[in-house]
Amino acid sequence: MWYLCVFYHRLLDYRRPEFESLTQLFGEPSSSSDVSLEWKIPKHHHPDSPFHFVNISSEDVARKVANRSILVKGIYELWGEGSSYEELEEAIRNYPDERKFPYLSPESTFKITVDSFGKVINFQEQNDRIKGLSYIPFKGRVNLKNPQHKFCLLETDDYGVNNGLPPVVQRRIFFGREVGSADRKLLPTYQLKSRTYLGPTAMDAEMAFLMANQALVKPGKLVYDPFVGTGSILVAAAHFGAMTMGADIDIRVVRDGRGPDCNVWSNFKQYGLPMPVGLLRADNNLPPWRPGLKEVFDAIICDPPYGVRAGGRKSGGRKLLKGAIDPYTVPDDKRVGHIPSTAPYCLSECIHDLLDLAGRMLVMGGRLVFFYPVLREDNSTEDCFPEHPCFKLIASSEQILSSRYSRVLLTMVKIGPYSEEIALAARIKHLEFRENHLKWLEDGNLHSSVFAPADPQLTATGDSRFSKEPKPKYRGKYV
Repeated sequence: MWYLCVFYHRLLDYRRPEFESLTQLFGEPSSSSDVSLEWKIPKHHHPDSPFHFVNISSEDVARKVANRSILVKGIYELWGEGSSYEELEEAIRNYPDERKFPYLSPESTFKITVDSFGKVINFQEQNDRIKGLSYIPFKGRVNLKNPQHKFCLLETDDYGVNNGLPPVVQRRIFFGREVGSADRKLLPTYQLKSRTYLGPTAMDAEMAFLMANQALVKPGKLVYDPFVGTGSILVAAAHFGAMTMGADIDIRVVRDGRGPDCNVWSNFKQYGLPMPVGLLRADNNLPPWRPGLKEVFDAIICDPPYGVRAGGRKSGGRKLLKGAIDPYTVPDDKRVGHIPSTAPYCLSECIHDLLDLAGRMLVMGGRLVFFYPVLREDNSTEDCFPEHPCFKLIASSEQILSSRYSRVLLTMVKIGPYSEEIALAARIKHLEFRENHLKWLEDGNLHSSVFAPADPQLTATGDSRFSKEPKPKYRGKYV
């Protein structure tokens, strides 16, 4: 059945991938890694419009998706639509009575909400629009606090391209019964500014919940973050009931934090969430797992270090890796407080190690969700993402951070077993991937590329008019 899905107007590229992942999580038969849901855009609407029609077989699935989603504002059983209130009335009257009457009975309670996109409707205008729906035979009682049935009148205006939103050529009005709506109250609850333990690379709460939805996190699943930091991603996974596990190369982050009451563990305690199964001091380049251990994790969710706010590190130290000194053994009397030496960890090597780890340790059908940086002005890397024989890329959602730099959330699903032959094939793909990319990938430091002037000659002249970023086409794309 077709439903009207209304999204929040933000993170536009993330909306459909999150929705489709959640339909698969809740058992939608037509949604899988190979088959996408059927979507339609309302008449005269831009593809970035928050209004979408989606075909879902079950109202129960639609309700669960809406209640779990971060970017879905509401899902509605559409009773009618039109470019004017006359057309809307005709459409509602023609909607089958057997679909309407169960929600209009005298024993029921209901509430009607008026919402708009691209315009503001004051309280008096909202009341006038509700009174204009008197032709719908509501027989129940109005209950504004806890109604059994909720209805919504949604309106857009023919504002063109003048107010910074996706253009709408013609006014459109929708009326429908609410099937489910998102609960974004959890975002203020988990906002970073009120968190006990916070680091410079802590993942934003909204993005962490999106990543957890992309990974199909649910109770009973084991989720791993190999770059755990202050645990923001694992906090979101634990909120949805998953068992969590993390690792980080910096033992001070994992073990000490900023004191006994300000560490990764205190973040879980703050929200009353189950504690992680374990937090390890481990190197993604030299994983600690025994050779025979395979297919342990249901999902791996992470934000690899790519050198904008923090660079990647691996064990060894520069002198050891260059062969200037021999490997050493730490004396027993210095092991307690010893901090191993580390060396720079280039992005291409980091991503290869991450894919190799996921290929070995994810269960079949498990998901790998991670961010990957892109220099937007470089066409050779804009659409070139790392590959692995064990995985299939099922979603990529771009977040534009500046005129030169963006990051893409990649969602991969494991489709094949891991073996030594697969590992060798992955190594060959890694070498090809490294050869075809720019030097910043090998250096593992995006900072200079991101923050360097776009045109050094213009910047050298001191003319600030030419150093400003171009004005976005409309603000939703840059949120």
